[in-house]
Amino acid sequence: MKQRTSSLPGFRGLDPAARRRRIAEACGLDPAEIDRAFTTGGLDEDGADAMVENAIGTLGLPFGVALNIQVNGADYLVPMAIEEPSVIAAASHAAKRVRAGGGFTGSVDLAIMHAQIELHAVTDPAGACARIHAARAELIGAANEAVPGLVQRDGGARDLEVRDLGEGCLVTHVHVDCRDAMGANLVNTIAEALGPRIAELGGGELGLRILSNLCDRRCTRISARVPVAALAEDAEAGRAVARGIASASRFAELDPYRATTHNKGIMNGVDAVVVATGNDWRAVEAGAHAFAARDGRYRPLAVWRLADGDDVLEGHLELPLALGTVGGALRAHPGARIALDILGVRSAAELCLVTAAAGLATNLAALRALATEGIQRGHMALHRRATKGPPQ
Repeated sequence: MKQRTSSLPGFRGLDPAARRRRIAEACGLDPAEIDRAFTTGGLDEDGADAMVENAIGTLGLPFGVALNIQVNGADYLVPMAIEEPSVIAAASHAAKRVRAGGGFTGSVDLAIMHAQIELHAVTDPAGACARIHAARAELIGAANEAVPGLVQRDGGARDLEVRDLGEGCLVTHVHVDCRDAMGANLVNTIAEALGPRIAELGGGELGLRILSNLCDRRCTRISARVPVAALAEDAEAGRAVARGIASASRFAELDPYRATTHNKGIMNGVDAVVVATGNDWRAVEAGAHAFAARDGRYRPLAVWRLADGDDVLEGHLELPLALGTVGGALRAHPGARIALDILGVRSAAELCLVTAAAGLATNLAALRALATEGIQRGHMALHRRATKGPPQ
């Protein structure tokens, strides 16, 4: 099998049918299968009816591919489903600039999710915590008995902790390694299975039993080093652009109003990949924004700094990402399965790396635009093309 590349010169100038053929050739996929999926929205009416209640049809989103993305030395053609103009082009252009510095590099935590079991009306919180901790081995064993399929895939419950929230309220967290699944159903199964026993041990009334979407032990970290000469027509102009990007990044660190929009630019790229691959973008959004405010102040998820005597622009992104390559909508949505085939990822961890890289790329593109001609020039040109409206 030939080595994949995410550099496809002339791709933008092709019509959609020719682009599909080019993608099929680059990924070793059946062109007819891609045509069937992405000329009908990737999901037929029967599939939609099986996925949700009261279905009356499907709602299409543009499905595109970001180019030039390289992570840890591997190339990826990155599917993105999004209605906003300029996002896919921005990710592709920014990724090309990052390639000049060696591409994105990153790491991923284990796929740990938290099952939460709440107790309230606990009269002896200290004693309850001690009893639950003392039963750790029993509870982890019972958790794994509830999800035998996950255990067979080398996942399962790994640890637990108990937190006293005050006012007679305790919450037990069971930390579950979900492997290549997003994990919501697995974690909820564990929470419900352990609830009665934890209530018995804690001496309180059983409350909620559900996962948390703040998966702060399942973080992905992505970095980029961009030579300033890759940001403009020459090194001096590039250095000025880099200073503008670093200044805009610092603005986001100082002001939560700016940080919110800064993070929205990151999520433009992240969400587009999450939607395209049939994952839960609402969970990802909730977790990302909670993580951004984890110390009590809302902060940017990515920061940019000048380095190496102002010759290199460095960017770093960290965010929790709960993504899966098995289960969930992937079983029911043919388009999502083909999106993963286009990506060619072998694990959920690899999907997280590529998704985060797309987010850092769209963040870099937005900051570069703000530091040069402003965000509206390119964005609104594409918007007018999409809506076929006259210039304002």
